[in-house]
Amino acid sequence: MRFYEYESKALFARHGMPLGQSRVAGSPEEARAAAQAIGGPTVIKSQVLSGGRMKAGAVLFADTPDEAAKHYETVLPIVVNGETARSVLIEEKSPIAQEYFVSVTWDGRRKLPVVLFSDMGGIDIEEVAETHPEHLSRTHFSTILPLSERVAKEAIGAVGVTGSDLNRLVPIVYKLMQLFLDYDLTLAEINPLAKLEDGRFIVLDGHLDMEAEARGDHKAVLDDLGIGDDETRQARPPTEFELAGARVNAVDHRGVAGNVVEFDGNLGLIIGAGGGSLTLFDAVRKQGGKPANYCEIGGNPSMSKVKNLTKLILSKPGVDKIAVMMNVVSNTRVDIVARGVIKGCIEAGKDPAEVIAIFRIPGAWEDEGFKILAKHGVEYCDRSVSMYEAAGRACAKLEAN
Repeated sequence: MRFYEYESKALFARHGMPLGQSRVAGSPEEARAAAQAIGGPTVIKSQVLSGGRMKAGAVLFADTPDEAAKHYETVLPIVVNGETARSVLIEEKSPIAQEYFVSVTWDGRRKLPVVLFSDMGGIDIEEVAETHPEHLSRTHFSTILPLSERVAKEAIGAVGVTGSDLNRLVPIVYKLMQLFLDYDLTLAEINPLAKLEDGRFIVLDGHLDMEAEARGDHKAVLDDLGIGDDETRQARPPTEFELAGARVNAVDHRGVAGNVVEFDGNLGLIIGAGGGSLTLFDAVRKQGGKPANYCEIGGNPSMSKVKNLTKLILSKPGVDKIAVMMNVVSNTRVDIVARGVIKGCIEAGKDPAEVIAIFRIPGAWEDEGFKILAKHGVEYCDRSVSMYEAAGRACAKLEAN
């Protein structure tokens, strides 16, 4: 779940990080008032979840309040990587002497958080890693041992920063590490972290990504920021299809039938078992299939929940068939999932035998589930058929249409 820049900065402020004056504007008049309150030159920034704002022309500079209001009208409608702005941030323009980059994320191989630090901020960190690797440090730290400023100091010093700059940067990087752990983030990034001409350091831009499963633990904070329960907040705002999927999942506490992500393919997917859903999604794509969606199902969802998820996916324009698959033997009752999927097809006005390309869910009560599927003429397979083969069968049926 991704935060907008102004929300990220609200959390930065809670951790005492140095920030410039800024205000969110929802109209040209508010932009003018914000610039007047700030005083002096300002930066007008489109508030989108994706990167690339500067390249898209969605960041402009203003010398006067009237110019800020004019730039607001210019910036707001600009589409950045397919995303329109929610609002505009008006921020004081700072005289920059040096730009740095710092982020905290997870290293999947080491299974530890890692601090990435560079004294070449303001540009893509991938470019720095490729062309100037000596200007990028990687420093891991423990989630079990007490957090220490020593890690921040090592990360900064590894690229050659010394003296007073090192001492002033350490608390900022350390606080970013704290924020990463406190809010169960998958990414906490500041780019650029700027040294001003007067020697002060200030956070100019940054963003945060939170683990979706941690939302419940931080509901109070999300409520304070005005982030609704129905906002999936990925790299773009949720579509109506995705919001509908979240509503299906929220109706009933039993099991999971959600995490719906919309794509533009013709094969609807009802897939599950944690990482198995990603594996199945990739298996469909590898064999030439075009997924209409990603989702997750498991943990014994109710029949009604499965039914409504099925109806939602079948209602998506362009969906020709659906594939119902899970990867491992689990406690999810196959008969309940089978009943839900079939009832969803029927209520959607579809013939289950025609629209269900494959059903592969090994688990509890599978014999009863297979009897229900056979009664309706649905092709199913047991655990002897691999995930990859099951996905291939679904893709072959679509090709045969």
